[in-house]
Amino acid sequence: AGATTVVCLTQVVAEDELRDDEMFEVIMEDMRQEGLKFGALTNVVIPRPSPTREPVPGLGKVFLKYADIESSLGAIMGMKGRKFSGNEVVAVFYPEDKFDQGDYGA
Repeated sequence: AGATTVVCLTQVVAEDELRDDEMFEVIMEDMRQEGLKFGALTNVVIPRPSPTREPVPGLGKVFLKYADIESSLGAIMGMKGRKFSGNEVVAVFYPEDKFDQGDYGA
């Protein structure tokens, strides 16, 4: 896939952290602040675990949608290899159509 305005980060968040509402808010704010370093964000999505323990597509990923490709490209270059909670971040482009449809499992 070519460059898109959506960046998908993996190995950033643990499922347990996402279950806790306060922790989730902290992570969301951290990701927003981190993402804004590279340009204007139009959306941040962090899928949360289902209370019924059903599988959730995209669980453990963070999606950053930018206003333009320059910003998303900057984010990919800037986030690659960074460490969050001791894990090395993997940053890749994500298909805009899938993101816009709420499909986080691609």
